[in-house]
Amino acid sequence: MSIDLAAASHPVSTSGERIRIMVVDDSAIIRGIISRWIEAETDMVVAASCRTGLDAVNQIERINPDAVILDIEMPDMDGITALPLLLAKKRDLVVIMASTLTLRNAEISLKALSLGAADYIPKPESNHLGGADTFRHELVQKIRHLTARLVRRRVPSPPLAPSAAPSALAAHAAAPFAPAKFSLRPFHKTRPQALLIGSSTGGPQALTALAAGLAPVVDRVPVLITQHMPPAFTTILAQHIGRASSRPAQEGVEGQIVKPGNIYIAPGGLHMRVGRQGGNVAIALDDGPQINFCRPAVDPLFMSAIDVWRGDLLAVILTGMGSDGMRGGKDIVAAGGNVIAQDEATSVVWGMPGAAAQAGICSAVLPLNQIGQKIQKILSGDFS
Repeated sequence: MSIDLAAASHPVSTSGERIRIMVVDDSAIIRGIISRWIEAETDMVVAASCRTGLDAVNQIERINPDAVILDIEMPDMDGITALPLLLAKKRDLVVIMASTLTLRNAEISLKALSLGAADYIPKPESNHLGGADTFRHELVQKIRHLTARLVRRRVPSPPLAPSAAPSALAAHAAAPFAPAKFSLRPFHKTRPQALLIGSSTGGPQALTALAAGLAPVVDRVPVLITQHMPPAFTTILAQHIGRASSRPAQEGVEGQIVKPGNIYIAPGGLHMRVGRQGGNVAIALDDGPQINFCRPAVDPLFMSAIDVWRGDLLAVILTGMGSDGMRGGKDIVAAGGNVIAQDEATSVVWGMPGAAAQAGICSAVLPLNQIGQKIQKILSGDFS
């Protein structure tokens, strides 16, 4: 068995405040690099590193980590086989799939999301660590955000004063995490000429679920989506959304004419915008600097759409880290359009939709399963 346990100074109990991570990868180089990055964070600790999925499954109950970084391709037991076994032993385990940038691994990673993985991350090759800084930043941020609810649950509440009544003590102990407060603005009563969607962490699952109810919408207006994703992954995502919606879905292509009846996804690694091309609307792609630490980013799509359709827009901001889409959403509202955000309870990470809600630009903040119906109502002219 190839497993390196954490130092004895880090107890197996999860009563501490640090996030406990298990690193599972058959490359000793990758395990070492990821472990060093994690140990450099003051709120994280490597509980164990394993060479195979089988090692991880055999050790998961004893190590009791909060999160697992799980490689896809490993000997003895690969990541996709280990995933359901790990989740069966620890239901609230946060699993982040790590894979190289290939179409096959992109397909496996998206399948893993449907099996209960929280997210995925494309890892640098062990013999070519270009882009390692970006990978490190993304990995650390995903661990921190995806385990936030676990950490909140186990951090003890501060004690009440001795004079507190028993009933108050009980209420204090049972008090749930308070959702963020925000205010909604009235809908602008203009029918959209295009539907724009932005998403990040948790987005592939949310987009696939939403797409199933979007078929009538797609027939009326073009749907343009920016999901924070690397190359290859967006190719597979487009296929999944196409199957779920039963409508043509594809990565956007430079100069492509935008038409109702179609879904366009920003290609991984490229910003996607829209612009006028004669009497038509066409897609424009570029590999310029990251915006909001992302490429593709949501804001370029949102802002460019205003130049084309003015305020006749409906923007939807789904689950994701950060605040991408908030600035563009603010401009859409100022132009006379509307913004809907996914609610906190159904978001994997309430960063992007939360930023939009707390900025006061949303006319609705809804559970994922209600967003599709609301979009259909708005496209029919019903703003109630």
